[in-house]
Amino acid sequence: MKRENRLAELFGKPKDRGEKALVAFITAGDPNLELTEALVEGLARGGADIVELGVPFSDPMADGPTIQASSERALESGTTLPKVLKLVRRLRKRGLDTPIVLFGYYNPVFVYGHERFARDAKQAGVDGVLIVDLPPEEATELAEKLKRVGIEFVYLLTPTSDEKRIGLVARKAGGFIYYVSVTGVTGARKKVAGQIKDHVKRIKKFTELPVCVGFGISTPEQARKVALWADGVVVGSAIVDIIARNRGSRGLVEKVARFVRSIKDGMRSV
Repeated sequence: MKRENRLAELFGKPKDRGEKALVAFITAGDPNLELTEALVEGLARGGADIVELGVPFSDPMADGPTIQASSERALESGTTLPKVLKLVRRLRKRGLDTPIVLFGYYNPVFVYGHERFARDAKQAGVDGVLIVDLPPEEATELAEKLKRVGIEFVYLLTPTSDEKRIGLVARKAGGFIYYVSVTGVTGARKKVAGQIKDHVKRIKKFTELPVCVGFGISTPEQARKVALWADGVVVGSAIVDIIARNRGSRGLVEKVARFVRSIKDGMRSV
């Protein structure tokens, strides 16, 4: 029997449990692919409901200094898109069942080839793709090839998105909508945007898709506040920062897992 996409399976469960989904981001290959494999398993062990796996790129213009540096380290360790797909395949063979979304930029996918990418990503066990520099107006060909094999195409919305843009994304998106809670690049922040509730409500007028909120969420308290309104919370830079500060530590994976567990516990207190 053909299996439903893991993202579609997941977003029934948090609602049934009264929980919101935790989306945890790391850059594949930072500090190397072997450790990434263990880190992904640590994220799942810590309570991450979705793993967002960054595909390193030489010009990550939408990312702040923390994730830019992680992308540089990953490229230095020899990480490429084909190697990331092989990593996902290994994780699936080891029994990981957590949904995986590839997060990255269009150039590596374009070079790889749309049809080949869709086929290989599906065979590896990828559930969703988010390409930050490919707007819905230009994504039709790739989105159709991904949809054909059962991979969801996730799109971004921002505080400056007007109703026309929200409607377009709502019609084309799959899996969930990623709402960027602040303008600017990624990075941990001391405060989360105060208008998240209103923006999420506005998006939900156009779609029944889950809305996950990210950019700047770095503490259990921030995650708890966002989880009051969103269907999911995305945490990235704070995790990447722990990896950067503990690259030589034997306890790296467990430190990351503990941090993710603290975020998830904060969300459960909603």
